[in-house]
Amino acid sequence: MITLDELQRSTAEVGDSVHRTTISRILHKSGLYGRVARRKPFLKDIHKKCCLKFATSHLGDTPNMWKKVLWSDETKIELFGNNAKRYVWRKSNTAHHPEHNIPTVKHGGGSIMVWACFSSAGTGKMVKIDGKMDGAKYRTILEENLMESAKDLRLGRRFVFQQDNDPNHKAKSTMEWFENKHIQVLEWPSQSPDLNPIENLWKELKTAVHKCSPSNLTELELFCKEEWEKVSVSRCAKLIETYPKRLTAVIAAKGGATKY
Repeated sequence: MITLDELQRSTAEVGDSVHRTTISRILHKSGLYGRVARRKPFLKDIHKKCCLKFATSHLGDTPNMWKKVLWSDETKIELFGNNAKRYVWRKSNTAHHPEHNIPTVKHGGGSIMVWACFSSAGTGKMVKIDGKMDGAKYRTILEENLMESAKDLRLGRRFVFQQDNDPNHKAKSTMEWFENKHIQVLEWPSQSPDLNPIENLWKELKTAVHKCSPSNLTELELFCKEEWEKVSVSRCAKLIETYPKRLTAVIAAKGGATKY
């Protein structure tokens, strides 16, 4: 992550000052180019070990097994978009033109939290989470949306539910709820977004929603639900169809971060 200026200063410190263009040319010749860094969760060795174990143990599962999984997650969607760095193609002296700027407001302009689920057959319900999430609120979301989503997606009674290891998800009362409903819950490794294909849908959803330019939180929620319903069945099916490749990538990375 060292910059060209830092490299140039380091060469000067040892007595041989090298021009920036020379440094850049040598880097490019070596196949190194400046790019925006990807944002990935910090993984401890224990996280990598658990992800690797999951990928290895499920690599031989049949495609039909993954078609029976109902994937779920929660995410925050900001009114004025992500804080991530973005590039823009523009001409000189147009840096401050509105179409070349990412609008921001003090304190981010607000955001909403949503819960949603999907399977290879398409998207399930999406719910805005009001206030702080706790175990009781999570169970209410499940009670009102999980079984209905499974029914709409024609998963049958013997589907498998996926959730991460948030304390609200793993609470004793929540796990008892699953048991009483006879719902099988997929054992899931912590800190493993690369293993959950819904993360790909979140990214696409946020891009689509912000193209709608919501001006307030009510519009933000409306656009989120509208765009979620527009996600094609073929897109969902493709994510699940290629799931074995995801597992293979995690194994190749020894449980570390992948392109997924």
